[in-house]
Amino acid sequence: MKSFSLKSILVVLFLSIALISCSNDDDNPTPSPVTKSALVTAITGPATGKVNEELSLDVTFVADNACGQFDRISEVMINKVKGLQVEVKYPSEVCTQQVPEPKKTIYKFKSAEKGTFEIKFKKSETEFLIHKVVIE
Repeated sequence: MKSFSLKSILVVLFLSIALISCSNDDDNPTPSPVTKSALVTAITGPATGKVNEELSLDVTFVADNACGQFDRISEVMINKVKGLQVEVKYPSEVCTQQVPEPKKTIYKFKSAEKGTFEIKFKKSETEFLIHKVVIE
């Protein structure tokens, strides 16, 4: 009976030490990526289209560093004028590739009405780059 209780105590002691000594990896959570707007350098694509026809425009932008990746296109206001901007996601780690190369994304445009439309992307903090599209 003594050997059984001694074995039980040793097993409980061993399990307690094993559970207490496990490291907790949640103490250092990984930082989340940072999203910033990027400036557009060019917009290329068709200048005419038809009602309810989807047009694809190539939007060229430059990120702050080579580790930045396209995230999304969002709306922005400059001097009470509404336009679009490219948002870039940067990893939280230090980027060793500092020289960025121009990157491209595709912006899809579709109109249910005829007319001339100006597609504006943020070129700088104070102005837009404009691409006109005539829908017939």
